[in-house]
Amino acid sequence: MEWVVVVSVIVMTILSLLRVNVIIAIIAAAVTAGLMSGLSLLDSIDLFVSGMGGQANTALSYILLGAFAVAISYTGITAILVNYLIRILTGKKTMMVLVIAGAASLSQNLVPVHIAFIPILIPPLLKLFDEMRLDRRAVATALTFGLKAPYIMIPAGYGLIFHRIIYDEMVQSGAEITMGEIAKSLFIPGLGMVIGLLIAVFFTYRKERDAIPGAGGAATISTEAVKKDVVAFNRNHALTILSIIIAFAAQIITESLVIGALAGLISMFVFLVIPYKKGDEVIADGVKMMGSIAFVMLAASGFGNVLKETGAVTALVEVSSGMLQDNKAFIAFILLLVGLVVTMGIGSSFGTVPILAALYVPICLAAGFSPIGTAALIGTAGALGDAGSPASDSTLGPTSGLNADGKHNHIWDTCVPTFIHFNIPLILFGWVAAILL
Repeated sequence: MEWVVVVSVIVMTILSLLRVNVIIAIIAAAVTAGLMSGLSLLDSIDLFVSGMGGQANTALSYILLGAFAVAISYTGITAILVNYLIRILTGKKTMMVLVIAGAASLSQNLVPVHIAFIPILIPPLLKLFDEMRLDRRAVATALTFGLKAPYIMIPAGYGLIFHRIIYDEMVQSGAEITMGEIAKSLFIPGLGMVIGLLIAVFFTYRKERDAIPGAGGAATISTEAVKKDVVAFNRNHALTILSIIIAFAAQIITESLVIGALAGLISMFVFLVIPYKKGDEVIADGVKMMGSIAFVMLAASGFGNVLKETGAVTALVEVSSGMLQDNKAFIAFILLLVGLVVTMGIGSSFGTVPILAALYVPICLAAGFSPIGTAALIGTAGALGDAGSPASDSTLGPTSGLNADGKHNHIWDTCVPTFIHFNIPLILFGWVAAILL
């Protein structure tokens, strides 16, 4: 039973590397896990489908955030940003990548649109990337950094939700800890991601590289609607910024991405930034932009349900920790590897934490880890695998923008680079944090 998680994730990874559609790869992995656990094919599929609702809230929020991003783009304010970046950063490849990493970081804590901004901001820059011969793998790494590091390190926006999940699950499992201690525990692992980004930008992908036509198959989105005209800042842009602030405030107050996105959308219609008659068009474009990613998240949730209900994750953790009963260093390392494997399969840091926390807390407390060291293990283990997973929004989002012209492969140009540059330092720095704190 303990090998079910490992084998099923290997199946998903191999199929993805062979460029099988990620949804098919996830379904195959879920069926593999079910069959290895003694379920029939029909029961495996039923368990998979029944678990898809676990990410329904996330999927709906992505659709609404996609519509919100489309509405923002409709005003032309993104064209101002794109034109500004082109004007000041043409020829400055390293600075371009770092600015993109910074912009992506804002999407987690300040402007809560998560990955929805990528298909709006990145496609207009692709031609410039090609002219500069900028390695798109560096951009993918920068985007994934911005989608992950802020919620790991900063307890605001998505970070507040992530830290709150860790806090709630640890308290329910019998650990005594504060929200402030959780933020402290995750600073060191987050620092590892910063180092990973710098290595990717200044060393690994610094050389010039030509994008290969057809490398990513079909283009991910249509770029026909992207506004490229030069526009001056006006009243609608000011109201758009106000709507973004309202969306951010609503999301922080309610801790709901759905409510935050709805608040932003409604504000733009109330302020007449978006004509009412454009409502159907905005929503439809949002679905087209984010619909496939939302469905992948639903499929990943179904896979996670199969692993959870069959007891595969529990068996893996118990066997792994049982082999190294009195060695904290090795226990921490093994638990992090388990987190990597589990999150690679599920594709969601937020969805993995509740599964891991219930198993990790008793093991860590028995082994003598401090509550803050346990939080470092849980947070890092949950974040591990998110970067590099074919089913993760942290990789699907960057690909959706970078493959708008069909020149960027999801697995080899996004998943593999982000896995190498973020999962390896996360394991090292998370291990150090668990031992020292």
